[in-house]
Amino acid sequence: MPIWGDRLLAAGGAPVTVPRDPARDAARDELLKAEYHKNDPSVLERVIDWIWDHIDRAMGSISGGGTDGTTGLVLFLVVAAVIAAALWWRLGAPKRAVRTDYGVYGAAGPRTAAQYRADAAGHAAAGRWTEAVREQMRALVRALEERTLLDTRPGRTADEAAAEAGRALPDQAAALTAAARTFDDIAYGERTADQAAYQLLLDLDRALERSRPVLAHAAATAPAPAPTPTPGGAA
Repeated sequence: MPIWGDRLLAAGGAPVTVPRDPARDAARDELLKAEYHKNDPSVLERVIDWIWDHIDRAMGSISGGGTDGTTGLVLFLVVAAVIAAALWWRLGAPKRAVRTDYGVYGAAGPRTAAQYRADAAGHAAAGRWTEAVREQMRALVRALEERTLLDTRPGRTADEAAAEAGRALPDQAAALTAAARTFDDIAYGERTADQAAYQLLLDLDRALERSRPVLAHAAATAPAPAPTPTPGGAA
């Protein structure tokens, strides 16, 4: 019996002998062309189908469709772990929501320190601690700008304000950093505001009013100390 691929007919009808291996290779190359596979499921679709198939089997096992309920539950947990790993691999680790940061003053822009303090006190009296913390931090930063310890710059964040002010007021640098962190955590929803957080910023605001800046050029212009005399006179 002739084997397909051993003999073919040429255009004129004459038989042509074709070796078996090249014929098989030609058929395989033909079947590998993209037009034969354009409707094939993707790798991700095949993985999802495989996962759902195992979920169906696990759920059937839990309901008593072949194995005992404990085995089915174990299978279900394994499949759930596989799904979680697949989602982690596909989507990556959960990320914090992107925030729109307009700086410490928000989108409205700066007002006076006195206005911010009055608003903060009003919110605190009503127990609105989140709003009180925001307004008190704004009062603190605006007061430093009004004293020219900070330049007035739109879009400055609380962290930037704390770092810049800490160079002029080194004794308060650590407190300023802590205040900026408290403001960020509360303003962006990662921490619940309370009276203690508000009081921290209020006390710092009052302490900053009493603080005197260390001028950058003070050390450079200070007179050098007189040399200590050497016992016994000059050599």
